Amino acid sequence: MLKLEECRERIRTELDNVVDFWLKYSHDTVHGGFFTCIGKDGKVYDALKYVWLQGRQVWMYCRLYRTMDRFRKPEILEAAKAGGAFLRKFARVSSSSGQWKCAFCLTRDGKIVKIQRTIFSECFYIMAMDELSRVTGDKDMQLEAEQMMEQLIYWVQVDSSGLGRPELPGDIPTNSMAVPMMLLCLVQQLAEGRGQEVAQKYSELGSWCVQQILQHVQRDGTAILENVSLEGAELPGCQGRLQNPGHALEAGWFLLQYSAERGDEELQRTAINKFVELPYQRGWDTEHGGLFYFLDVDGHCPTQLEWSMKLWWPHCEALIAFLMAYSQTKKPELLDRFSQVYEYTLSHFSDAENGEWFGYLTQEGRVALDFKGGPFKGFFHVPRCLYMCERILDDLLANKD
Repeated sequence: MLKLEECRERIRTELDNVVDFWLKYSHDTVHGGFFTCIGKDGKVYDALKYVWLQGRQVWMYCRLYRTMDRFRKPEILEAAKAGGAFLRKFARVSSSSGQWKCAFCLTRDGKIVKIQRTIFSECFYIMAMDELSRVTGDKDMQLEAEQMMEQLIYWVQVDSSGLGRPELPGDIPTNSMAVPMMLLCLVQQLAEGRGQEVAQKYSELGSWCVQQILQHVQRDGTAILENVSLEGAELPGCQGRLQNPGHALEAGWFLLQYSAERGDEELQRTAINKFVELPYQRGWDTEHGGLFYFLDVDGHCPTQLEWSMKLWWPHCEALIAFLMAYSQTKKPELLDRFSQVYEYTLSHFSDAENGEWFGYLTQEGRVALDFKGGPFKGFFHVPRCLYMCERILDDLLANKD
């Protein structure tokens, strides 16, 4: 039986250790910003800087600084401000149409290496600027975040040509779950504590995001599919059959937050039954434990080479989703699920010797790639998960009968 007090203490210790790892090894004191390609023992193995990971680290530092007393340290604030300054100086690229795009990858000193034709660098730029404005009181940053948000909304809802993707005759437009998920996350970020006027400004967009996410409930409610048509129909081929359990679980807790803010019990039920329970049931490896990375809804072998691997972030999302679902409903089976994911995650990903977590395990649960940070893994999913779980456990324990 999982003891919540012991669980909170372990999570608290893990969070402290993870924060210490990134404070110690990731700061570039010469050029600003953060190293994210960090080996298992803290050595930097590549100096490239990925804009979405820079934004995530600024956001995470600011959120910890703003909301948890023990992280209200000058070194955390100064690192966040330095990261924000690096982003503002180097991340944005002006296009010929006058639209702002963010680079995907920069050299150590801020020269552009790569631009992606997606919205995700911009999403985390917005999160970073908004959260940084909250701890510094800098209204220009808040305005910048809101302006870039308007740009994103335009790209997603009106005209995506500014992203630079050519329209091809055989390329079917799709609703990929990542896009409405990220926009919903940004709506919650920008509106938090900003008053009725800002909440109203993004209210319609929030509703639209929820409806777009719900379109991914397919096969008469028995599956969450990663990609659907713009009309919400199943797509042909591998793309249409693709399932990503971690993404569905993350969408689940986004929807739980949204439903709690609005007292929407029907959405809460859908979030738990379809986006939390279902991906876990389909995605959990009953032989070796852990969540598969990708699945094919019809049972074909997915074409992604890493489909059977166990990655850090889906397990982080599962921990948040099950604990949040339990905190809202007090259903013991949800706590049991949390406990199962918790035992697997902490025993397989956490590195007691060098700190932080490994990110990539084989299907059997052995470490496959032993670095602590790379182009996709930075200071985000692990600390966000530990931070959110600690706060939920604080509330559960404070309100214990």
